[in-house]
Amino acid sequence: MNRNFKDWLNQFKVSISNFGYYVDFAKVYGNVDKIKVELNILNSLVGSKNIEQDFKNLIKKYPETIKCVPILLAVRENEIRVSESSKDYTYKFNKDLDINVLSEFMEKSGLFELISKRIIKNLVDYVLGVEVGLDSNGRKNRGGHLMEDLVENYIVNAGFVKDATYFKEMYLRDIEETWNIDLSALSNNGKAKKRFDFVVKTNKCVYAIETNFYGGFGGGSKLNETARSYKMLAEESKDIKGFVFVWITDGTAWRSARNNLEETFDVLDTMYNLKELEDGKLKEILK
Repeated sequence: MNRNFKDWLNQFKVSISNFGYYVDFAKVYGNVDKIKVELNILNSLVGSKNIEQDFKNLIKKYPETIKCVPILLAVRENEIRVSESSKDYTYKFNKDLDINVLSEFMEKSGLFELISKRIIKNLVDYVLGVEVGLDSNGRKNRGGHLMEDLVENYIVNAGFVKDATYFKEMYLRDIEETWNIDLSALSNNGKAKKRFDFVVKTNKCVYAIETNFYGGFGGGSKLNETARSYKMLAEESKDIKGFVFVWITDGTAWRSARNNLEETFDVLDTMYNLKELEDGKLKEILK
């Protein structure tokens, strides 16, 4: 049955974000727990009237607390580089760092003021907030995995078994070697290293599946390029016997690139959205 592109596009979702998308609290708590003892030791400096000397005394007695300094500036690495007055400085936060150099860093970075003036009351709580903020930067990666996870659930529900009848992140050359299929038309005779999100093997065919989701209401040139590249992939693969390219995409940002998306829709019969997967489309097409 022929599908109407406009109706199909109107089914796209604004978001697929679950509750765990925004902050991975298990990861946040784990990161804080690793340095919780050291942070509580540093808590003794909160409100200090002689912060520099008290800090030096504390570091001499508990040098292991040095490793906590970078995260107080929202830096995960144990090395911080600073460029000032045409000079470059590298601080490695371990027990070998000179205590006077470390003290100067604490002063110039504003950490002494933060701690001594009681701007914060508890460094454990403070770092918990820092970790939440840093973890929000991981949303982009989690967003990409959300779509893959959704599609994988539908593949499993359709009766396929991981590493037996379906495979994740499989390269063209691996498909060729595993099932003796000539995919040179897609790889430019072996020059391109294309990888598919999923590959499903049935008795009759190998299905190579790409997935992506673009939420919100704007995507720009990236979406246009994605649509064009998949259109090319659809045209290059249509005559390969025993091989079918499947594109599963969704997200209202596609409305900003609807023309290029429609061009791909017109040449790729095996192009689906999440509503179609919800309606059991995978069971119908993966035969």
